Amino acid sequence: MHDLSCTGVTKTFGPFTAVSDVSLDVPSGSFFSILGPSGCGKTTLMRMIAGFETPTAGDIRIKGESVVAVPPNKRNVKMVFQHLALFPMMNVGENIAYGLRCRGDNRADIKRAVTRILERIGLPGSEEKRIDQLSGGQKQRIAIARCMVLEPDVLLLDEPLGALDLKLREHMKIELKLLQHQFETTFLYITHDQSEALVMSDQVAVMNAGRFEQIGPPKELYQAPVSGFVAGFVGDSNCLPGRIVEVRGSEAEVALDGGGAVVGHLSDASANGDEVEVFMRPEALQIGAVDGVPGLDGTVDSLLFNGANSRVLVKLATGQLIEVADPSQVDTAGEGSSVRISWFPDRARIFARRYG
Repeated sequence: MHDLSCTGVTKTFGPFTAVSDVSLDVPSGSFFSILGPSGCGKTTLMRMIAGFETPTAGDIRIKGESVVAVPPNKRNVKMVFQHLALFPMMNVGENIAYGLRCRGDNRADIKRAVTRILERIGLPGSEEKRIDQLSGGQKQRIAIARCMVLEPDVLLLDEPLGALDLKLREHMKIELKLLQHQFETTFLYITHDQSEALVMSDQVAVMNAGRFEQIGPPKELYQAPVSGFVAGFVGDSNCLPGRIVEVRGSEAEVALDGGGAVVGHLSDASANGDEVEVFMRPEALQIGAVDGVPGLDGTVDSLLFNGANSRVLVKLATGQLIEVADPSQVDTAGEGSSVRISWFPDRARIFARRYG
């Protein structure tokens, strides 16, 4: 059973198509993310699922039932916004109870439900606290509790971590995933932050210009992207433009713009003479020559220190800078020293060059 399904959903605003022929199935109890840059159509899609926009074409089903003609207040979905929209004039308990009161539940049931949900989110006994007494993370949990107390089929989260500082955002990624497991409710999460999507999600849909480019588990998107957009958008990647000079089975040799050549895995139907881009993850590269393995020569430009995520920045003969995550060299690479960068061909992905 899928808690949420979209089939051929399209939304146009005059001549502009915001969402184009989008289809997805979200399994019950899963954490599903829609990842894409600003303006790609992900918020418009979520607003259609919530009922705030009507699709121009296509169907949206919740628990197998079409909801296209169902008003927002009749759909069993709830939404958490980036700015949370908690009521500052109400205390914590009143905020959580608001939807239950609007639904007409009796006072005793409301009190029990509020007590129970506060225990589940790790804030027992905080009914009387004012909203301005809460930390940013606590406010996030109250906003989720206010929705979850109504037992929705699907919880929609529209970039809810965007207003938090970096450290709290990192903490809340883990906390949101734990909350989703605890409630066993389907979460549909939209974000432009690929780290959020990779860390929390069971499945991710990568969206670009109103369409889904790829849907799959985070590991699959990272290790086996199906397009240059996915390769460049999901995770860190070095991108080297060039032209194919020879195809050898599943591999191709690419003459780089400005000089030099690389060998990598041909990931689409590009052929000899086609302009392409070669994507290489920083951790797929190593400093030092390896027998029988392709490589490029360059000069250490600088060290980008970021703890366990530190990188060596190397300038190629073409003048292009690439990042190398080689733990054995991060602390020893000297600025200005000549180095050889090596990689295994299957770790370099070749796609047709993107324009515009």
